[in-house]
Amino acid sequence: MNFSLSICFCFLVAVARAQPVSGTFRELMDSVSRSPKVSDSGEEIYVGFVSSNIRFEKGTPLPTADRQLSWQVTSWRGEKVHGQLVLWTQRLMNMNIQVKAEKNQSGNQIDPHHVKVGFVRYVMADGLNGSGGGCGIEAHHDSSLVADVIDHVSSLDVEPETVQPVWLSIDVPPSLQPGEYKLVLSVSDKFTMLQELSITVKVLNSILPRSSEWTYHLDLWQNPYAIAREHNVRPWSKEHLRIMRPYMQRLSAAGQKAITASIIHDPWNGQTQDIYQSMIRWIRKKDGTWIYDYAIFDQWVSYMRALGITKVINCYSLIPWNHRFYYFDEATGADVFIQAKPGTAAYEAHWRPMLTNFANHLKKKKWFGFTAIAMDERPLGDMQKAIELIKSVDPDFKISLAGNFHPEIEGFLFDYSVASNQDIDSATFSRRKKLGYTTTYYTCCTEGSPNTFTFSPPAESAWLAWYSANKKFDGYLRWAYNCWPLRALTDSRFSTWSSGDTFLVYPGNRTSVRFERMIEGIQDVEKIKILRDKFTRENRIDKLDALDSILKTFEIETLKTIPASAMVDQARQSLNDL
Repeated sequence: MNFSLSICFCFLVAVARAQPVSGTFRELMDSVSRSPKVSDSGEEIYVGFVSSNIRFEKGTPLPTADRQLSWQVTSWRGEKVHGQLVLWTQRLMNMNIQVKAEKNQSGNQIDPHHVKVGFVRYVMADGLNGSGGGCGIEAHHDSSLVADVIDHVSSLDVEPETVQPVWLSIDVPPSLQPGEYKLVLSVSDKFTMLQELSITVKVLNSILPRSSEWTYHLDLWQNPYAIAREHNVRPWSKEHLRIMRPYMQRLSAAGQKAITASIIHDPWNGQTQDIYQSMIRWIRKKDGTWIYDYAIFDQWVSYMRALGITKVINCYSLIPWNHRFYYFDEATGADVFIQAKPGTAAYEAHWRPMLTNFANHLKKKKWFGFTAIAMDERPLGDMQKAIELIKSVDPDFKISLAGNFHPEIEGFLFDYSVASNQDIDSATFSRRKKLGYTTTYYTCCTEGSPNTFTFSPPAESAWLAWYSANKKFDGYLRWAYNCWPLRALTDSRFSTWSSGDTFLVYPGNRTSVRFERMIEGIQDVEKIKILRDKFTRENRIDKLDALDSILKTFEIETLKTIPASAMVDQARQSLNDL
């Protein structure tokens, strides 16, 4: 998905890891030298709520004047809300946080099981290039620790004179009655109570549906092979499928709609640490005919559909970045490849029998109607030739593309994701919606802001969804959910792209500040849709105008003068007021 030159990485499925996937791990040393002090108050410990928009540097001094011992948050029923607090001590402490619930006047409470507390761990990150983008990062680029990994462990040793953020997630049950609810956080050092903090959750009457019912089209590309390598298991073994389940359940719970299937070997010419292998085994027999083994493809699709990801299967790719197509040749007894571009006789001879066979297989599985032959950032001419071939095999084959907007082929694309700098006219949007087509947008390393790098302002992850609502996109695409570098838990840098470009969650099924804020934004868009439908039924033109007024501020150009945090916070407040 990145525009920069791809690099072929040699790798083994299993490699030595620098830290355990599960359990605790040691963060890297900060390359920035600091001598922090909390304040002149002489306090041994600082505990307080802070904005979830802030990424604290590990050695940042904390002003005690800003201490907040309570936090108030407004939520719909069924919504997931987030908060953040920070810890600072003058000596090494083993921090533990417990949650207690208080009953309100109606005798109801939020069960503490609906509250998750995670320590935000620090990971090495770089930054943007000299032009303000995320491509072409040089190896000697300045790097420092940033707070991003959310580690759900029961306790953590906090080093002296360092900032330790703590992430709070509250899943408000949809059955909870509207009203105010109190929670108490108890912060202790082993068995010594240090501080109690209070949370007030104001629950509104409106209900957010389950994520399986969300209409927002989230498309984060999955890499099963990275999970196999990180956990040192054989790809597609029972152990691999077992280990992979919580990662994909997390993705499904975020409202994911698309299954990423690689139907050839290495569609992206080695852009990731773990190459995407073909889920279909191509075998050319001695007589020149073909056999296609769909066992892994079928296993993967069935597995993901069982987890609730069912809208579309995007199959990559008819146009790989190196134009290489690998297969097993019975005549030589070896894996070989041909190199062919769309429109050539060799390309036609290679793909026509496969597409014919694939269409028949998909129809037998009853998957044909929601399977798309997918391409990524391919030139218009190559796309036109590939489309011509696909439609000549079966005119009902669906096609997907992530790339620039091309009016010449837009009508053929069932699932079209355009780069964030592309404009689509309103008539095209309207026609595509009537046809039931999906139109989303994406970011990659090109955009310095807004983005989801490990050092990006956290609110930008939420801002992305608000932008899609303003521009009438159906959702958002990001090219990598879990394409991890070798030591992702401690070092998020990879190749020449800004850190975090290749993944949003961490090994050990750890989530991130970026991913959680992205979910916030998606929830906001679902609330916008619910309110718009309600106000339309009630003919409340004033409230519909208010919604449009809230959304129109979400322009990429506006981010140059107004930070994403200010825009999202204000918009969310206005939305709750409606």
